[in-house]
Amino acid sequence: MDEALLRGLVPGVLGILVRRGADFAAAEDAVQDALVEAVRVWPADPPRDPKGWLVTVAWRRFLDATRADTARRRREDLVDEEPAPGPVPAVDDTLRLYFLCAHPSLTPSSAVALTLRAVGGLTTRQIAGAYLVPEATMAQRISRAKRTVSGVRLDRPGDVATVLRVLYLVFNEGYSGDVDLAAEAIRLTRQLAAVIDHPEVAGLLALMLLHHARRAARTAPDGALVPLAEQDRSRWDTGAIAEGVGILQAALARDRLGEFQAQAAVAALHADAPTAEETDWVQIVEWYDELARLTDSPVVLLNRAVAVGEADGPRAGLAALSVLDGSLPRYAAVAAYLHERAGDTATAARLYAEAARAASDLAERDHLTRRAARLNAGRDR
Repeated sequence: MDEALLRGLVPGVLGILVRRGADFAAAEDAVQDALVEAVRVWPADPPRDPKGWLVTVAWRRFLDATRADTARRRREDLVDEEPAPGPVPAVDDTLRLYFLCAHPSLTPSSAVALTLRAVGGLTTRQIAGAYLVPEATMAQRISRAKRTVSGVRLDRPGDVATVLRVLYLVFNEGYSGDVDLAAEAIRLTRQLAAVIDHPEVAGLLALMLLHHARRAARTAPDGALVPLAEQDRSRWDTGAIAEGVGILQAALARDRLGEFQAQAAVAALHADAPTAEETDWVQIVEWYDELARLTDSPVVLLNRAVAVGEADGPRAGLAALSVLDGSLPRYAAVAAYLHERAGDTATAARLYAEAARAASDLAERDHLTRRAARLNAGRDR
């Protein structure tokens, strides 16, 4: 069984059933039944047209469920309208499905779960494992999401920005359980880029590739975080970097700048530097200025303060930081780093310890605690 092929067919099959008149929840159940049947039958008898086979089986399962469910009699007229077997029309419903799964009526967590299930083809168990929640909890979340979008009609162009936000959330979950969500987000974003010509879709794909290229160097053998400046750049994936830069350059050439393109430009400048010391921090500050203009995000301004500290010195970075809200996530960590660079190790150690107490991620907490301990040990000598 080619699991990647099977999962890649899911959105197209589901989209066809929805377009034929099945509500989303019933269509998704039917497609899952068809996938189970494919796993059973295909190894011994692979079909010549896998997508057509899945559509036929899923549609029949949907009709069987319609006949059996008296609460759905309003759809009984569909029973006599089963299309004749044959090639599936070359209509791509993938984009419609993305918009449906990222519908604004859903919470971000529900939109992510539904996208992974309906577009990604993951099982409920796989999604639950990736998010470290019980399978029953994830099943309830997905069921509620399916019910929410079942009556939705997409009679207007969908919001690409919302779809991209959902994919970005998936990517940022990274890796847990037996599902690599970062790799899955890249796969889904590639799929989206194939059906919609939009520079921000390309920008997000470039950003994901450039960040993912550094993954192998981000942690030490013991699991400790390795800061960007200390990473072994020979472990970066140069193929992914080259692809990401190429995609970004093509997107930027269209002169329709968006936040994901700007973020990818920052990542590309980091990837382009042979060493940390050769990083073009002045240009990175300029890109953060563009990002601030596009998003008005305090997190962007926090990252900009770090870049200013590298480009113009730690005192300049602290000045840029001083105008921001001290309650921002990672504010204390940024302040600690800039104070350390400025030579104020006592303040830096205190702020690293404060940041460690506030950190929700265990690896980040350990990293910040080690920084505080190292500075305190240096002062005690």
